[in-house]
Amino acid sequence: MTANIGIRAHDIGDPSIENVVKIIANKGLSSVQLALGKSLRNINSELGSLSPGFAQTIRRVFNNQDIQIAVLGCYFNMIHPNPAEKRIGMERFKEHLRFARDFGCCIVGTETGNVQAEIAYTEENFTEEPFLEVVESVKELVEEAEKFGVIVGIEGGINHPIHTPGRMKRLLELVPSNNLQVIYDPANFISIDNYLNQEAVIQEAFELFGDRMVIMHAKDFIIEDEQVKIVPVGQGLLNYDLLFTLLKKKKPFINILMESTQEPYVDRSLAFLIDKYANA
Repeated sequence: MTANIGIRAHDIGDPSIENVVKIIANKGLSSVQLALGKSLRNINSELGSLSPGFAQTIRRVFNNQDIQIAVLGCYFNMIHPNPAEKRIGMERFKEHLRFARDFGCCIVGTETGNVQAEIAYTEENFTEEPFLEVVESVKELVEEAEKFGVIVGIEGGINHPIHTPGRMKRLLELVPSNNLQVIYDPANFISIDNYLNQEAVIQEAFELFGDRMVIMHAKDFIIEDEQVKIVPVGQGLLNYDLLFTLLKKKKPFINILMESTQEPYVDRSLAFLIDKYANA
């Protein structure tokens, strides 16, 4: 069984989407996470710009190189303290949901945000009020997804309201829809307090919501100055042997998308993932 490995399109440093797709294909990658605002730098992709023609034009560029658009990235702060800013983000995400199928994609992904407008670490995110606001925002997005037969993919993050596997499980229980699924990034649940027990954190995630994982993000981490620092795949401490053993059994052929991995690391990170997956 071979791994289904891709990358975030905007991690390829080229201003032309046509060149980006060719580079990705030539490296032997099979899929991408496409964030329109980050990858289509010279094309308007703001709220109100999307249409079937827009989506299918971009889809053809990827199809010509046999690259799957696995997920549309539309990351925004769904608990932004400015209601107007939050509403713009919500409506833009909904627009992505409406046209996702025209991109040849069924998942639109985001993280859950921050109580501060300028996103920075704050333990206020871990309290009940921001979590419940996330629940209400996700419910609204999922209602739109249900109309179009597509999926809201939520990614947890250590500095966000969904900062533990347990919080992710609770969100899934409070928004009981199969149109809500999980973008799983194991490094996002690692903190200075639990990195020595990362295997337990990974196991917990698979036990609580392994059946709801639809995308896996692959990156790595080290500990520097008593903080978790994100590094390219294969350059850190993440236990990919355990991760891929669980993943192959629970989620065969899931899209594994490299993140925070740019040149000159892409080829060696891809080789690392292929080897770890083959031997898991």
